[in-house]
Amino acid sequence: MSVPASMRSAIGWRVVSFGVAASFVALWQWIANARLVSPVFLPGPDRAWASLVRGFTDGDLMAKVAGTLQHMAVGWLVASLVGIALGALIGSSPRIRPYVTPTLEFLRPLPVSAIIPVAIAFFGLSQAMTLFVIAFGAVWPMLLSTVHGFAAVEPRLYEVARALHLSRMAVIFKIGLPSASPDILAGMRISVTVALILSVVCEMLAGLDGLGHWILLAARSFRSADLFAGVILLGVIGYVTALLVAQVERRLLVWRTSGH
Repeated sequence: MSVPASMRSAIGWRVVSFGVAASFVALWQWIANARLVSPVFLPGPDRAWASLVRGFTDGDLMAKVAGTLQHMAVGWLVASLVGIALGALIGSSPRIRPYVTPTLEFLRPLPVSAIIPVAIAFFGLSQAMTLFVIAFGAVWPMLLSTVHGFAAVEPRLYEVARALHLSRMAVIFKIGLPSASPDILAGMRISVTVALILSVVCEMLAGLDGLGHWILLAARSFRSADLFAGVILLGVIGYVTALLVAQVERRLLVWRTSGH
């Protein structure tokens, strides 16, 4: 039984990517063993791995991971609901879109770091501040993607909806969302990474229980192995969450590849 060419190509790329990652780890270990950089600042991957194992078995690293995942998930879900709802309303209305677009273009490039002091002034160093900052930063990819997806719907579909006297909500759910789903899911995939980054930043600022605070304390105490272990964990979380969203996107959009 012959293996399809597409599968052989996918396996080949996975082998190459694994080889690149293994080469990077080997180079990192060699630099650490050769002490080209002080071990105080650059531990080897063996020490980082030992710190991970110790943190999960004897420490509270699992609780820190759970805290970061909670902050990221709640902020991302809030941003998803707000972004998709507002984007659907704006994108499905040619009359509203010209009035709202300038405001969106003004707020979109605003750095989230500029919003953090405002959020602290209103909410203090609290969970509410963290969720507000995460939701504010993560909402833009989904909001703009949703607006674009609804605006790109075939105009004749809206004409048919008007001819059938469909309500605004019926148009959104029966016509807009199915057509805009590729753009919406692409925005959600981008925003989940933004939510993770902002979770770590807010945990560092507010001292909330999570990987961000754990990494900050490790850096202040010169515990480089713990610091790198936390960074590795963040990379794994970002990769796995993006992969999960991509898998959901692939399953929901299977009709695009099947030709239906």
